[in-house]
Amino acid sequence: MQKGEFIRQHNQLVQVGRAILIGLLTGLVVSLFRLAIQKLLNLVTTCFQYFHQHPAGLIFWAFGSIILALLLGWLTQRHPNIKGSGIPQVEGQLTSQFEEEWWAVLWRKFFGGILAIGSGLYLGREGPSIQLGATIGQGVEESLHAGKLNRQVGIASGAAAGLSAAFNAPIAATIFILEEVYHNFSPVIWLATFVSALCSNMVSLTIFGLHPVLDVPYRYMLPTRYYWHLVVLGLVLGLLGRLYQLVILRLDSWTAKLTWLPPFAYPVVPFLLVIPIAWYLPVTLGGGNRLIGELTSLPFSLSLFAGLFLLRFVFSMVSYSSQLPGGIFLPILTLGAVLGAVYCALMVRCGLLPAQYLPNFIIYAMAGYFACISKAPFTAILLITEMVGSLAHLMPLAIVAMVAYLVVDSLHGEPVYTAMFNNFIGKHQDNHPQEVEMSVTIYAGARLDGKRIMDYDWPANSIVTSVYRGEQRIIPNGQTKLAAGDTLIIQVCQSRTGKVLGQISRAAHYADV
Repeated sequence: MQKGEFIRQHNQLVQVGRAILIGLLTGLVVSLFRLAIQKLLNLVTTCFQYFHQHPAGLIFWAFGSIILALLLGWLTQRHPNIKGSGIPQVEGQLTSQFEEEWWAVLWRKFFGGILAIGSGLYLGREGPSIQLGATIGQGVEESLHAGKLNRQVGIASGAAAGLSAAFNAPIAATIFILEEVYHNFSPVIWLATFVSALCSNMVSLTIFGLHPVLDVPYRYMLPTRYYWHLVVLGLVLGLLGRLYQLVILRLDSWTAKLTWLPPFAYPVVPFLLVIPIAWYLPVTLGGGNRLIGELTSLPFSLSLFAGLFLLRFVFSMVSYSSQLPGGIFLPILTLGAVLGAVYCALMVRCGLLPAQYLPNFIIYAMAGYFACISKAPFTAILLITEMVGSLAHLMPLAIVAMVAYLVVDSLHGEPVYTAMFNNFIGKHQDNHPQEVEMSVTIYAGARLDGKRIMDYDWPANSIVTSVYRGEQRIIPNGQTKLAAGDTLIIQVCQSRTGKVLGQISRAAHYADV
């Protein structure tokens, strides 16, 4: 074995070892995060059962809710990096446009997320889980002084491990992070992220068991004569998905108009509104996984399902606009599940569909609604397949997801996480580092194919620091000849980012910063 090949394999094994460590640590932390939220939601439900017998206790509950809301509001305004889902922050780190201290974010996001989501607000655990995992990956790499590139790999690995532990879906978690957050499919990246996701999932399964996260029992497969419903359902989901995008991306501007309410007091509104919801509909509390599991056992009623959708849509927006730690991933899936129930109930009323297929349409609509809002149909299909624990729905899932995706795309909808990232970075221009690394992927047909590095007119003050070709890492010089499919690591001054991206994009069919 040649010396260079030995070094490459050794470095890869070391990186896999770090990925295993990141996955195990993230799996433990996120599983504890998930378990604490579950226990707190159960406590809230138990308390409100007690309040039905002793309603005077609601006075003390409301008073305590206001104090907790103000405390969380103060925490998020003082430490804005823990706001929301955390996915824009992670994407900012992976594109070297944003930085944060991992430990300061880790413990505040952990406890803040537990209190916000566990109190019953319609927020998801998956976004915070991604950020928690990313901070753990960052902390491990920085503690080991692994270098900047390995630090980026560690952040991506931890993010995938966080989502994997939150949903027990390692494959979908890896695809989501690489496709929607990091935008990089280099072998160096995907191997580490997948290993971390698998290790994290192993820890989560050990704690929570092999039971599917979204247990939607079904007895019948949808016959092909009803497949036209999948197209109609996809059209409906696409239209409502675009509505969701428009509303969620305007929340900040709308809440800013509430000049009479200081930002640290925003959480008071959802914390008070959740009291009547917990009183009348405790099954809807939290991210929604309990509601998804119990939809098929609720009375089969079009008005009930439509009312649940309206409630979930409005209050999830109110909850997210409070800027507390919590995501939209699981709430989107919940809205999709309820929409599937609405569609099925409507078609049953019209005599076009038997009621026995309600569980099927709940499953299909979850994938379709997430696919069109995030514009990530492959992630949606894999995610629902892993979370439901069945491969039987692949064809219907694919049809619904692709139709819904095409509807939003035709309406010029942008992926919701990309739009959130752009809004987030626009508000944090001062937090950009002076020097950034950009990962550029060049595919077949690129004009750079066959050229030496010295033959291309790179922007001033930029340098190609690494070239990845399959599993091979090349330390380049001016004579290095590029090939289509190479992944280039370029270091460039922040002020030149736009010019570099423009030139690289003109030189290849696909370039990504």
